Amino acid sequence: MKYFICSFLSFSLFTGYSQDPPPQIDTKLYDIIENVSAERIQKDIEKLVSFGTRHTLSDTLSDTRGIGAARRWIKAEFESISKDCNDCLEVSFHKGLVKAGESKRIPNDTWIVNTLAIKRGTQYPNRFIIMSGDIDSRVSDPLDGTSDSPGANDNASGMAGVIEAARVLSKYDFPTSIIFLGLSGEEQGLFGGKLLAAEMKEKGWDIIGIINNDMIGNIKGIDGVVDNTSFRVFSEPIPPNPNEQQLIWNRFYGGEVDGPSRQLARYIDKMTDSYMTNLDAVMIYRLDRFGRGGHHRPFNDAGFPGVRIMETHENYDMQHQDIRIENGIAYGDVIEGVNFDYAAKLTSVNAICLAAIAWAPKAPEFVMIGGAVKPSTRLKWDPVNDPNIAGYKIYWRNTTSAQWEYSKWVGKETDVTLKNIVIDNYLFGVASVGLDGNESLVVYPKTLIPRRN
Repeated sequence: MKYFICSFLSFSLFTGYSQDPPPQIDTKLYDIIENVSAERIQKDIEKLVSFGTRHTLSDTLSDTRGIGAARRWIKAEFESISKDCNDCLEVSFHKGLVKAGESKRIPNDTWIVNTLAIKRGTQYPNRFIIMSGDIDSRVSDPLDGTSDSPGANDNASGMAGVIEAARVLSKYDFPTSIIFLGLSGEEQGLFGGKLLAAEMKEKGWDIIGIINNDMIGNIKGIDGVVDNTSFRVFSEPIPPNPNEQQLIWNRFYGGEVDGPSRQLARYIDKMTDSYMTNLDAVMIYRLDRFGRGGHHRPFNDAGFPGVRIMETHENYDMQHQDIRIENGIAYGDVIEGVNFDYAAKLTSVNAICLAAIAWAPKAPEFVMIGGAVKPSTRLKWDPVNDPNIAGYKIYWRNTTSAQWEYSKWVGKETDVTLKNIVIDNYLFGVASVGLDGNESLVVYPKTLIPRRN
């Protein structure tokens, strides 16, 4: 079908939008923040550290040492949480066999075992938002599965955050499902994520996004900065391997920094600004740290939106290191390097984003845009069939801005003209808004409005 920019309806942005906007703040989210416990996170990190090593190649039979004991404890913890909420979580292992030689870090056939707890949605049980952390740890030698590898910050902090978020959010019901996920094999090549993402893609799982937490407990950086007031959100600009049509769209109509992962990052930034005190989300326009990787990447590779949350100032002396003192410098990822209050703050960010997304209506679909050589911009989209929907909000920003700068509530209109907002100068998106004020992720337009008959 051939498309071109059409003439616009001559109605004002302020015409016909009689629906009152929903509340801007959902007070339930403040309760969620209040209920996240630094003390419980500390106990969970201490327990994970107590297994000595959680290396992917470590003991799987012992009840007290190694990754086998760690993942069984995580599963038991999820089951205990589920028991407290009348079996509201579906708890399971997910595993896959990695053959020797698939990675230089997998010398023998190795079972990679993930741990899942699903809080099933009441309306969209097969639609998911995910929070993940990594179970495994390592020391200097990536093949050393026997030496002590506490992995207190990398990544017991992230895994403890997932468990704590499950405790808090299990007390609520959501239209959309939430997955609390412990991934394995991260240090050996992101194998837990690769196996699970491939299965989700094969089975057609509807994944809104994954928020991967990898190191959320350190506030003392290798650069000498001590900071507990910010954290980083890494996100890729567009999905990998775009097709020719997507490349053409990005080149001529914009969107090269507006993929779904980037919209998830912006959502986290906005929620932090709205609900968290003395905490700033620093958006990093990069898939991950320079030349390095995290467990959101396999999900991105499979076509799912995903971001990484982590501390702003890393301390490399505490990562992937044998425990030792050398030239007066203490090396090793020990529990003394974790700030539990900071880990709790970042866990709260995850929890409110999971809750808001899971409470929000489905995002608009088939969002179209038009406005070339016109004094106004027109947006049109398919209505969302959701009993929770209050209406829609249009967002726009300067092309050089990282975050959405302007917005307009338009009620339940699905064909809107922004008068005197010239399409050449801004980027645009649309979000669904629930009756409680919670919003979907912003959807960037992906097609032009067709000519009217």
